[in-house]
Amino acid sequence: MKTAIIIHWMPDKEEYFNPKWDSPSNCHWLPWLQKKLLINNILAQTPEMAEPYLPQYELWKKQFENFKIDTSTILVWHSCGAGFIIRYLSENDLKVHKVVLVAPWINTEREVDIDFFDFKIDKNLLQKTNKLKIFISKDDDIEMIKTVDKLKNEINDLDIEYFENMGHFCLKDMNTREFPELLEYILN
Repeated sequence: MKTAIIIHWMPDKEEYFNPKWDSPSNCHWLPWLQKKLLINNILAQTPEMAEPYLPQYELWKKQFENFKIDTSTILVWHSCGAGFIIRYLSENDLKVHKVVLVAPWINTEREVDIDFFDFKIDKNLLQKTNKLKIFISKDDDIEMIKTVDKLKNEINDLDIEYFENMGHFCLKDMNTREFPELLEYILN
């Protein structure tokens, strides 16, 4: 059976503790995607990562490694989560089915004082998966645009799909919780 692990972005601390906001693992398009994958017989999980407002790589790694990760695993990661999985795959010898990076962020400017992004990208990252695709909107924040540029420079033959007017692929940018392009890519 195929499985999917869908990981969220990095909210700020105020957003995270605001009772009026959804938790990061239950916001934007993540619950919609999880339900659609479940309907299509893919066991999908959307875990809440530890202290997402100040992510610590070792904590996230320990939490992530609680899941069975193998050649039938699909990884869908948003923003900071995408930065995590790029590092994890770069530093570990494993193979997964598919990797989808939505608005990936690797803190190229070092604006956040964490070691989360302190790693070297594996130039052979594509060999660790059957397919890897990046979804990026042309109007996303400059940090995400720089991340995609960095990935293009480090990894040959990346599959990148550019969108217009989707911002950071958050509910306020997309005006919907549905993300049919992402679902279609995962299922095909």
